[in-house]
Amino acid sequence: MAFGNIFVNALYQVVDLVFTIYIFIVVARAIVSWVSPDPYNPIVRFLHNATDPVLYRIRKVIPLQFGGIDFTPIVLLIGLSVLKQVLLQLIAMLAF
Repeated sequence: MAFGNIFVNALYQVVDLVFTIYIFIVVARAIVSWVSPDPYNPIVRFLHNATDPVLYRIRKVIPLQFGGIDFTPIVLLIGLSVLKQVLLQLIAMLAF
């Protein structure tokens, strides 16, 4: 029984960390988009490669570009936060 609790606690921590890191990546990409970054910079390429597939899917469903401002990252951040809370609650319920 103790092994199960340790495993569920570790799973909870890993899921929390993965979502938190991805949320920071989305925020960093939004901040980088405010300036004219060098598209060949490895950090900029990583940020785009990590977020563009998800952002493109959201843009297909909900086009949220008004006056040159893209609100898609905000939708993604809200969705990630909701999904994170749902998954963490499910994992917490597994522990009991």
